[in-house]
Amino acid sequence: MKALINIMRGVPRYLWSGWGALSSIFLLIALWDYAHQSYGQLVLPAPKDSFIALWQMFQQGDTWQDIQLTFKRAILSWVIVVGFGSVIGMVAGLFVTTSMMTRPLMTIFMGMPPIAWIILSMIWFGMSDTSVIFTIVVAAFPLVFIGALQGTRTLDNDLREMAQSFNASRWMMLTDVYFPHLFSYLFPSWITALGQSWKIVVMAELLSTNNGVGAALAVARTQLDTVTALALVVIMVGSLLVVEYLLLEPIKREVEQWRK
Repeated sequence: MKALINIMRGVPRYLWSGWGALSSIFLLIALWDYAHQSYGQLVLPAPKDSFIALWQMFQQGDTWQDIQLTFKRAILSWVIVVGFGSVIGMVAGLFVTTSMMTRPLMTIFMGMPPIAWIILSMIWFGMSDTSVIFTIVVAAFPLVFIGALQGTRTLDNDLREMAQSFNASRWMMLTDVYFPHLFSYLFPSWITALGQSWKIVVMAELLSTNNGVGAALAVARTQLDTVTALALVVIMVGSLLVVEYLLLEPIKREVEQWRK
């Protein structure tokens, strides 16, 4: 509870420090507009047109339903990946034999393209939420697993022995020795898995469902509606930025205060 209060107190300062990130987004929009002027409306519509289309889409109830459905699928899958990947990876990291046996398996899983998992999930589960969630979980799981595995395997024995020599309690060992080290490995893998989940959910919806943002992108593709397609891309990118920078990044800053 105390950590949550500290996170909430630090949000205004964190938001104020976000001007650098905002400037990079504005730079990207400027480059987008430059590319529009260079290649024309069909190839790359103007940012203004895409944002107008985005506003118009928000006036429609179907768009909100698609966004909520896609958001639910991506977040649910990501939570499953973070939970199981972190726990199983840390357990595997405690045993050398298990670590050696799982590495080739994770390499195989990471090397298999998501499109192959989508096809298999469509065969196994049909066009349903299960096929989308399964694809995200099986494709993103190795990222978190490997992060947890490496974090566990690289625990500093000297630091642990020093803490034990000062008769540190088990709770202090967990919170002040083990967790900060593990978190430095886990958090980047969580962020990577989050981005992977966002990309795969759209791909899976585009091919295996008739609802969600991915399905709306499929409709825009068949109609050659580049403006709507870019508006949908903006929705997905904006959602990802909100989750990462307004939810996860403040938590990361609170946990990593020991680095200062």
